[in-house]
Amino acid sequence: MIDPHAIVSPQAQLASDVTVGPFSIIGPQVRIGARTVIGPHVVVNGPTTIGEDNRFFQFASIGDAPQDKKYRGEPTQLLIGDRNVFRESCTINRGTAHDKGVTRIGNDNLFMAYAHVAHDCSIGDNTIFANSVAMGGHVEVGDWAILGGLVAVHQFTKIGAHAFLGGGAILSRDVPPYVMVAGNPAVPHGVNAEGLRRRGFSDEQIRHIREAYRVLYRSDLKLAEALERLTPVAEQRPEIRAFVDFIHGSTRSLVR
Repeated sequence: MIDPHAIVSPQAQLASDVTVGPFSIIGPQVRIGARTVIGPHVVVNGPTTIGEDNRFFQFASIGDAPQDKKYRGEPTQLLIGDRNVFRESCTINRGTAHDKGVTRIGNDNLFMAYAHVAHDCSIGDNTIFANSVAMGGHVEVGDWAILGGLVAVHQFTKIGAHAFLGGGAILSRDVPPYVMVAGNPAVPHGVNAEGLRRRGFSDEQIRHIREAYRVLYRSDLKLAEALERLTPVAEQRPEIRAFVDFIHGSTRSLVR
């Protein structure tokens, strides 16, 4: 299932049913799991591990060296889970020795054309990166987050689960779970209620999340005061616990 015009390193490890299209290049230290499809003109360099049932469209560049001037050829990694789709011209870089040395992508994610995931990023499950999303290094993205087209994310930024970033947003601060942001610079615009309904959140849970959002963004409280009010609520409501825990772990301050 390897096209005769493809180049596959003898040191690469491919499952027996992997498909490799014409003119693609698979380098050494690459492992590819079952039923994964590598389209034409794709380059995969290593050390890179790719799980099962992934699909890579033409001109994607996967697992190449990080775009970091401090990088000196250290043996860093790219780890990709299962059932991800990488559309045309996506670029996904390996990690650097200045962090954990790993760029990590979970399962069931969609990366549309020209999306870029930089070194040392950590992407959860079921995310969507629309066309031309550009991420700096060390970014963390939670499960079910959606990033609209042309979104730009500053390095070290964190994006919480179920967050929604409107097209063209320029993000330099952390986005809590459930929150919608848009603009340059990105600012909050409410709770991603429709997305939460689609994922099985009850009306009561969404109401609780909206109440927490109002405490954080509409009550004129300082951040420490808002956390003081939300923490007792989080002990009884798991959906608010995720919200509070994220705020405690924020390192770049929150979008406000």
